[in-house]
Amino acid sequence: MQLRDWFRLVRFSHTVFALPFAAVGYGLGVRTIGDFAPLTLLLVLLCMVTNRNAAMAFNRLVDARYDALNPRTAEREIPRRAISRRAATLFVVVNSLLFIGCAYALQPITGYLAPVALAVVLIYSLTKRFTWLCHYVLGCGLGLAPVGAYLAVSDVFSLATLFLGLGVLFWVAGFDVVYALQDEAFDRAHRLFSLPSRFGARRAAHIALLTHLVAVGCFGIVVVLLSLGGWGYLAWGLFTLILAGQHVQLYRSRYAFTPRFMLVNGCNSLLFGGLLCLGVLAL
Repeated sequence: MQLRDWFRLVRFSHTVFALPFAAVGYGLGVRTIGDFAPLTLLLVLLCMVTNRNAAMAFNRLVDARYDALNPRTAEREIPRRAISRRAATLFVVVNSLLFIGCAYALQPITGYLAPVALAVVLIYSLTKRFTWLCHYVLGCGLGLAPVGAYLAVSDVFSLATLFLGLGVLFWVAGFDVVYALQDEAFDRAHRLFSLPSRFGARRAAHIALLTHLVAVGCFGIVVVLLSLGGWGYLAWGLFTLILAGQHVQLYRSRYAFTPRFMLVNGCNSLLFGGLLCLGVLAL
């Protein structure tokens, strides 16, 4: 086993793309209570990383049988035995315990909710066996990140962060629908559930577009509720423009997924989250 195999297993680069939204939630919490605590920030980051590590490794474990059959995924770490099932299972357990421990160290409420958040991201890996709404379960798991980060600092709920979480939910779900386009035939042949396998590539792409429109609406509400001004509207406008461009490209490619879509989506999240953070700091 090599370190790079573990990074590939959990797709650590994707964790980096998801961090900006947790950072926005954390920043809003700091603004609410007016106190910056470096230890709290460290614990929030550890929660984000360990939660996603557990989710990704668990996904690779339960999907290993299908990954071995799919030409696109046959060279993943567990099917080619670069990482053993036993090691991956231990990795899931350790990261799950670290996540719950860090959550309890933050606030009582985040500690109580940590097992629920963990259950959501783990259950996602099983939902392709029984529901076409699996994409939205994944979105829910990541949408909890900014809400949890805000709770970790403020210990209260906020309407703006709830809409931020909903925006992340629908943004991630729409992307996951597009991502599933590449496995449409495989999923249908092996009776796995996804929107492309159920409705076909064209209709699934339309559902992804509608899902992303909801995400754009939720993010717009966040900008208005927080009165983020120029930074907020710039972030929202650029995010919307880039997302629209991705869907135009998807239409022109006749609904074929490309790695470039994933890269642009990740960069869009970094840009959007970064500009939102600037807007929060300017409050």
